[in-house]
Amino acid sequence: MRRIISLFTLLSINAIMNAQSDLCSTLSLRHQHLSVIACLEAKGDLQALEPALGQALDDHLTINEVKEALSQLYAYTGFPRCLNALGTLRKVLEARAAKGIADPEGADALPLPADYDALRQGTQVQSQLTGGPFDYSFAPAVDYYLKAHLFGDIFARTILTPADREVVTVSALAGMEGVEPQLAAHVRGAVNMGVTHDQLRSIPIVLASRVGAVEAWRAGKAVQDLLNEPAAGGRPVDFSIWPKGEPNTAYARYFTGRSYIASFADQADAPVNVTFEPACRNNWHIHHHCVQVLVCVAGRGWYQEWGKEAVEMTPGCVIAIPEGVKHWHGAARDSWFQHLTYMTHVEDQARTEWLEPVDEEVYGPLR
Repeated sequence: MRRIISLFTLLSINAIMNAQSDLCSTLSLRHQHLSVIACLEAKGDLQALEPALGQALDDHLTINEVKEALSQLYAYTGFPRCLNALGTLRKVLEARAAKGIADPEGADALPLPADYDALRQGTQVQSQLTGGPFDYSFAPAVDYYLKAHLFGDIFARTILTPADREVVTVSALAGMEGVEPQLAAHVRGAVNMGVTHDQLRSIPIVLASRVGAVEAWRAGKAVQDLLNEPAAGGRPVDFSIWPKGEPNTAYARYFTGRSYIASFADQADAPVNVTFEPACRNNWHIHHHCVQVLVCVAGRGWYQEWGKEAVEMTPGCVIAIPEGVKHWHGAARDSWFQHLTYMTHVEDQARTEWLEPVDEEVYGPLR
């Protein structure tokens, strides 16, 4: 499948972060590598993780630093991804050793004091991270595991600082679907553990350039929400088997927002793929003497007929629009949207009648 990460997407992410200059300079090279490695581990993208590990080692991350970051992530991404990533690290190290590259092992964790109490230590660390006492009595066993093991035993290991660990965790959670509440919590926690606002703003820029647009968008949105900074776009289309195409200049006057067109053949009745940027939609319109078919292939959008409720469109949704029905279709406010479209039951004098734009009174309530 072809990844759609346009120059516009990368520039939008910079705009989201209010970046007038290269904010990556606020995130050390070491932290940039930890961020990329963590996000790729969480995605389970071992193909991309392998060269990323090599780059990190080339830039003098120690073996123990990389091991520590990957090992910590079992608590957030699960043992399967953790072990797969550690296996990839072993493969990389063996290949480098075969080439005569001697990567530094680095310092190991300092011994724990004789009176170390994992539960007490972890309770203190968790309270600092969350900004106050944390009580998960709903599930006492989980509460104990979090305090004694994750924030106690793991955070007590001195190879990574608490700030390092939160950069790793935020980046990993940005690589996962459906964990937005935890991502938001750890963005807040990162500040409490010493990560600066500018360092947080840098994470999405690093992920955009080295991992993916959606992962960068997730991280950027969580940072925006924490810092109460304005957004500059919705969720991008991350993967699609369909090309994005060229700017839809021929029909731009019938659209609110920007769209793109990709044709698949020279014939007039061949399907085309239309890509809508977030909140982009076409005007109300009517197809005369033909039936239009829409097939959603990526992202999320809306279809609405005059006088009826809007219908959400997600990948796999197919809508046949009857001849003579006034309607519109376009992207959700927070998502890019792609659909294939073609005409069928085409009669003589088939044409499209373009009408008024879809105003905010109609579009605004759709979420």
